[in-house]
Amino acid sequence: MNVGVLYSRIRRDEKLLLSELRERDHEVTKIDVRKERFGIHDAPESFEGCDLVVDRCLATSRSRYITRFVDRYGIPVVNGPETAAICADKARNSLVLSEAGVPTPNTEVAFTKESALDSIEAFGYPCVLKPVVGSWGRLMAKIDSRDAAEAILEHKETLGHYEHKVFYIQEFVEKPGRDIRVVATDGEPVAAMARTSDHWLTNAAKGAEVEAIEVTDEMRDLVERASAAVGGGLLGVDLMETGEDYTVHEVNHTVEFKALDSVTDVDVPAAVVDWLEAKVEAAEAPGVTA
Repeated sequence: MNVGVLYSRIRRDEKLLLSELRERDHEVTKIDVRKERFGIHDAPESFEGCDLVVDRCLATSRSRYITRFVDRYGIPVVNGPETAAICADKARNSLVLSEAGVPTPNTEVAFTKESALDSIEAFGYPCVLKPVVGSWGRLMAKIDSRDAAEAILEHKETLGHYEHKVFYIQEFVEKPGRDIRVVATDGEPVAAMARTSDHWLTNAAKGAEVEAIEVTDEMRDLVERASAAVGGGLLGVDLMETGEDYTVHEVNHTVEFKALDSVTDVDVPAAVVDWLEAKVEAAEAPGVTA
């Protein structure tokens, strides 16, 4: 098959994926989105012959728009534009998880400093303030007092971009010093890892220690339901332990898997390519839609 890989920077994750595709003698078309122009009718020449396109864009804004254009061109794209739009927006992410009955932290959205402060006071301290768009734990704040809340809200309001004026406030979940990342393909877990840190943020990008863990039946059920809620695809589902149970706080659509691949016995890139091959085969089968 010919796989188009959308990118703006080739990271370790993309190198692992490209290496696995080439080892299987698949044709790979690397598409640097910074050099492309996307028309509303015809696909750029670089997409010619692609059986499937994999979105590995670093910037969320590019990912959301490009996947819609690729879908318009009739080329299967991973992940699809609706999944990208939902996962890229934390508020939409929370809404669809809640609508699907997936346990997720209690969340409110406000649009002024005053109403945001009311939400924070209602949640009590500590609580968490997040940007509606963002990754790697950037611009997230654990708010421990009213003084801190007032200062952070004023700072966000003066940042300029309209997204900073959408205040996404969430209850603080007391987790046991770690959270769990499960990489999944259409709801089927590939592998999972725990990310542990002394800091309240346990992102691997923030330096958390990672170790492979087994996927329990309860985790598997939540991953399947969370994946279905956002439209399926190649996803990273993030869970936090709450005593004997779990809560899903986020689903990621351009999931990084290098940290997971480094600690698990599962060959993560191989599992991803197995899934991509199956999608292309399904799309080529008469009367079958991938």
